[in-house]
Amino acid sequence: MAKSEKVEVVYCAPGNGGTELEEKCVNIPFESLEGMADFAQEKGIDLTIPGAEVYLCDGVVDMFRKRGLKIFGPHKEAAMLEGSKSLAKDFMKKHKVKTAAYETFSDKDQALAYLESCPYPLVVKADGLAAGKGVIICQDKAEALDAVNLIMVDEAFGAAGSQVVIEEFLEGKEASILALYDGFDIIPFLSAKDHKKIGEGETGLNTGGMGVIAPNPLVDDNIMEQFTKDIMEPTVAGLKEENLSFAGIIFFGLMINERGVFLLEYNMRFGDPEAQTVLPMFEGDWFDFLNLSLEGRASDYPVKWKKGSSCCVVMASGGYPEAYDKGYEISGYEGISSKFFVAGGTMEGGKLKTAGGRVLNVVAQGKDLEEARAKAYADVDKIKFDKAVFRTDIGL
Repeated sequence: MAKSEKVEVVYCAPGNGGTELEEKCVNIPFESLEGMADFAQEKGIDLTIPGAEVYLCDGVVDMFRKRGLKIFGPHKEAAMLEGSKSLAKDFMKKHKVKTAAYETFSDKDQALAYLESCPYPLVVKADGLAAGKGVIICQDKAEALDAVNLIMVDEAFGAAGSQVVIEEFLEGKEASILALYDGFDIIPFLSAKDHKKIGEGETGLNTGGMGVIAPNPLVDDNIMEQFTKDIMEPTVAGLKEENLSFAGIIFFGLMINERGVFLLEYNMRFGDPEAQTVLPMFEGDWFDFLNLSLEGRASDYPVKWKKGSSCCVVMASGGYPEAYDKGYEISGYEGISSKFFVAGGTMEGGKLKTAGGRVLNVVAQGKDLEEARAKAYADVDKIKFDKAVFRTDIGL
């Protein structure tokens, strides 16, 4: 947004050590959604973009709209397509969006009994928001029983686990497609490939993402045609049928196999690290594009994408996605040529320090994937902080 000549200042609430380094960016405290709406009114803010799914599910868009404030994102009812996996699966089934078979349970004993007759492997999901970590792939009945107990009895994901979705396991390759919806038309962005696991070769625990490449080499014209026919068009038809009109992002998490393209999940916002990899490939003015979408005229914007590839490598704190230490100084970022986005970092006494699990993402573009990878990893090697971990196989 800051790249737009029309944008004078971007207020980030609460922001972090990275946004503090950005041109035109000013960090402000975040106290409440009502406080943000008050700030937007007092400052005459021209456009608000909520980032976190929890704010969308809490109805921030509805609140801003009632005050006549411009905000880009789904209202509360539409946001629940991400906020509730069971609601999303029911929506997919009703509107014939191609997805895996599933059952939903709010009673633990019924869920455990269902596991006695299931084919394995299968997937157990906490119904609510779990920061990308509430999905457990189970190879056999013992693992599935453990997963249900972890979610529903131990409450490992809090209230998100009051219901579980038990779903058919789809073998294949994953892909992500961010798209913009304006209440009338949907405009898909470049495809992306996320790397969810903490370890090399997609091993170990699930994370919020350890790296991304865009475009995804698997998503050719044939795959895009299947995605459009079996997933995107039925989704738009369903949104219109249920009067879920908004201007915002729909993020499609896909599985591709010999049976076609399946939808795994909807996210209703700019998911990262995919957004941080895809958005730099956009040729145009995001401020203009989003404002047109708020008028229901996104299709009037001449959307173009740069040729070549983009690669994102996440640098995380040792121990992530479980326990990790914070407060280590980050150095070397001043001398890199790539863009870097801070996720878990704070500025203390003029020094950037680690403050989260995923610390920062290095994102580079190149004429092809090989060049983009080489640039990203050359800069990752320059950035230092204690106990830093990253995968060396992003995009391989």
